Amino acid sequence: MKAATALLQTQIDKGTIETAVLHVQRGSEIFRQAFGKVQSTDAIFLLGSITKPMTAIAVMVLADRGALRLSDPVMKFIPEFSEGARKKISLEHLLVHTSGLPDQLPENNEVRRRHAPLSEFIQATVRTPLLFEPGTQYHYQSMGILLAAEVVQRVAKASLPDFLSKEVFAPLGMKHSALGLGTFKMEEMVRVQTEHAAPESGAGAADAKEWDWNSPYWRNLAAPWGGAHCSAGDVALFLRSFLHPEGKVLRPETARLMIQDHTPGLSARRGIGFALGPAGFGKGCSDQSFGHSGSTGMLAWADPKTDLSCVILTSLPGTVSRPLVLEPVSDVVSGQ
Repeated sequence: MKAATALLQTQIDKGTIETAVLHVQRGSEIFRQAFGKVQSTDAIFLLGSITKPMTAIAVMVLADRGALRLSDPVMKFIPEFSEGARKKISLEHLLVHTSGLPDQLPENNEVRRRHAPLSEFIQATVRTPLLFEPGTQYHYQSMGILLAAEVVQRVAKASLPDFLSKEVFAPLGMKHSALGLGTFKMEEMVRVQTEHAAPESGAGAADAKEWDWNSPYWRNLAAPWGGAHCSAGDVALFLRSFLHPEGKVLRPETARLMIQDHTPGLSARRGIGFALGPAGFGKGCSDQSFGHSGSTGMLAWADPKTDLSCVILTSLPGTVSRPLVLEPVSDVVSGQ
């Protein structure tokens, strides 16, 4: 791990990255190290889009219980989502990014600026124009994940944060995890270096501080596409529950279904909520690998072929940290 930790420590020493945690596991062997402003490897980060597979697993818990099927039309659960081609959009389309919905709403920044509740995002998503005929293209879409979360809440009659806490985090032993802040406090969370933030999160502008990634508004919103907080070890527990499915959360066959390719012939390989490798993970990863990145500065993946998992959480947004450390560290780890 010397080469991997050296890559991270160099950027810490330069002041480019304020905080990072690396967690690597192969079989029962675990390596973990904290860097920068935190001493504990249990430091809790805003995961960004690593939240998406967590929302997806909530849908699959309900599928295991027979409460819904991936082939069900979304309008079965959200009747107002029924105009035109929306009738053709299934739950699977939402979870594999083939629904035709946009990633973010056209009015995204204005909605966040007003500190709108998630219900307002949902109402806007129901109305927003589709980009293409459902199922015909791949287009990354956070708003599709939002509607999948709304289906969970309507079917389970519980909030998604509560559902995940009870049905996913607790059974897997994820003690440092919550969608939104949960029982944690703002001061316990790692700060994101928002001067490098993504455009949909204010791009570091001074007038976005009331709604950017570090704002109480965003940290409490519990956005199902990007609002989870988690430690690196907990992300590893989540990933490894798919490497070795034991039925704690999902039936083993359902867990395996989530990491299979559901978008053959399209421009990206996607599982249910997961990106599939090897592209985007380490150079040494196999085509069985799965995981997700987070624009807040995260990359997490696991490879069934080698029983290897790698979680890199940083405070430096992905636009900078991905080429600087996330990909190079993953290349080193996956090549060992």
